[in-house]
Amino acid sequence: MPTSLDNIDYLVGNKAILENMSKLATRPIFDDEIMEMLNELSAKLMHLKLAKNYPDIISFAFWIRKASLNNLKKRWNNKDNFYRLGRGVCFHIAPSNVAMNFAYSLVAGLLAGNANVVRLSSKDFKQVDIVVDAINELLEDYEKIRQYIVLIRYERNKDINDYLSLMADTRIIWGGDDTINELRTSKIKPRSNEITFANRYSLLAIDSDYYLEKSDKKSVANNFYNDTYLSDQNACTSPRIVIWLGSRIDEAKSIFWEENLKIIREKYTIQAVSAINKLTTASIIATKDYNAKLINTVVDNTSLFRVELDRVDSKLMDYMENCGFFYEYNCSDILELRDIADNNSCQTLSVIGNKDMFRELITSGIKGIDRIVEIGHTMDFDLVWDGYDLITHLSRFVSI
Repeated sequence: MPTSLDNIDYLVGNKAILENMSKLATRPIFDDEIMEMLNELSAKLMHLKLAKNYPDIISFAFWIRKASLNNLKKRWNNKDNFYRLGRGVCFHIAPSNVAMNFAYSLVAGLLAGNANVVRLSSKDFKQVDIVVDAINELLEDYEKIRQYIVLIRYERNKDINDYLSLMADTRIIWGGDDTINELRTSKIKPRSNEITFANRYSLLAIDSDYYLEKSDKKSVANNFYNDTYLSDQNACTSPRIVIWLGSRIDEAKSIFWEENLKIIREKYTIQAVSAINKLTTASIIATKDYNAKLINTVVDNTSLFRVELDRVDSKLMDYMENCGFFYEYNCSDILELRDIADNNSCQTLSVIGNKDMFRELITSGIKGIDRIVEIGHTMDFDLVWDGYDLITHLSRFVSI
């Protein structure tokens, strides 16, 4: 083992467990002992007073409870004459912009029957501390499963990347384009596979007539806030373009943004540098061929920027910004969205309205949009993510 690996900070597990991982037996998918442990972790997190301050921890705990895991298991029932096992060791590289991503990736690897090494970001998230402490406490009662989990941190180090990549039977890179390019300088074994989660962007479509009929518009605003401001729009699932449809667009816009401003004023504080960045990007897009118009809804030190456009296309996302920066487009025909959606960087379409209205767009042969969800659910994790069936990619069939 290279001496450079002594620079690893072990949050869960240790050097001896890491060195032994390649020798571990693979497990069947949705192994009973793994599911039992995850259900106990769910209960532990649900009852932690400190965890209740973090909705993303509670969402994760809810997702790994027994009933939820059993529902997931039903979707991957073994087919006749096949047996499915883990591939071996999974090396996960978690992103720095979503606190709980490491935990979801770890669970996917465990449910697929693998041993897992997860590199966490050095960014300080209280949620990480809470979940890591709970895992360490729980593993005292699960000595066998302890051997399948190593959570680590280390500064950028190619020697460590090389070692862990060559050890892995699957490498999962969540960090975006730059991280993917950096890790790909480290070789993997000829039979290993790789799953990459590149930079993505997402959209929100609002049927104005549908929205105006909804009685609880405050709830809609809260859902929008959770999808966007809660992560400063850093999550790839966060909408950056708001598409308006229907016959009452102007009326719906007025109410929708006013409801959102109430919540933004109450909950959100923007940093000065983010405000300057948004103003700069708005100025740049004004020089492009979009007939851009900044809407006068600047509030609380530029917490909300709305930029209306007369068209949308895939090049628009060269001018993205975070922390409450939204492009808006009034759409008269669903197929007007084909250019912005015909790009494999387009990930999630969240909707206020009937999701079926987008079937024509999907069946037109676009390369983007991997999921269509209701507003408020953009960050709900699933074992099918970014178009990948994670259980299938992280396991192997044995034909009998």
